[in-house]
Amino acid sequence: MKMRKRIIASVVSALVLLLMFAGTAKAAFQYEHDPMQNPDAAADIIVNPDAVYGYSPNPDSGSLQDFAPYDWSDQELVATAKKEREDYHASIQELYDKLHEMQAAGYEVEEIARVISTRRNEIRLEAYKDNPEGLETVKKRNLEKYGNEMGPTPEYLFEQYGSWETVIKKAFSSNPGMDACLGLYDEMYDTYLIPDEAEEETEEETIPAPAEEETVPVENDIPKTGDNNEPAAALVLLVLSASILGTGLFFGKKITKE
Repeated sequence: MKMRKRIIASVVSALVLLLMFAGTAKAAFQYEHDPMQNPDAAADIIVNPDAVYGYSPNPDSGSLQDFAPYDWSDQELVATAKKEREDYHASIQELYDKLHEMQAAGYEVEEIARVISTRRNEIRLEAYKDNPEGLETVKKRNLEKYGNEMGPTPEYLFEQYGSWETVIKKAFSSNPGMDACLGLYDEMYDTYLIPDEAEEETEEETIPAPAEEETVPVENDIPKTGDNNEPAAALVLLVLSASILGTGLFFGKKITKE
């Protein structure tokens, strides 16, 4: 009888541990392209296992430090921020229209770059039209980083990148660190001008083509921290079944002997 109780206690303890494991185990969200391999992204983010998409802004980042205090493990908060970011990316289509309009009219590359980069700054600030506090934060950061609250001037960008073609390209790119924090890094990957890749480009640089129209994912599409636990669940069921079967066989023998 004492032996039976010990066995029951052992089985129950094992089941409790397995259930605890199943409740805590989760498949971390992973990108196809590693954001930390992009120097521009790596400078602004840190790996955060608790974050919805595995990354959060680096408190020491010059660009995203103001966003570091937010709870990046909050599914609802991140989903809302992701939607706003997707809307911002969608608004960039206006720049493509302006680009092709000016190209067709025969404007020089420098003239196009100046117009496009300036409008890009305006679009970025317009994204905060319903968020006065966020708008002030962005303007303050722009002033500190670029010396201009509206954002980097065409002259600043030309000095930074060395060609007006690259200035135009950069107008269609986004902060890869923020995209990584919001689950958009793979989606926007082709728009990033990664330094190592930029050095390999030929002198004849091409102007980016319009992105295909994208659908905005609903919140249910955002991976939950408990999603993709099929392997852990299968393991639990397998061990549970084996435990129950083994226990049943043992007790069956004991009962027949008794």
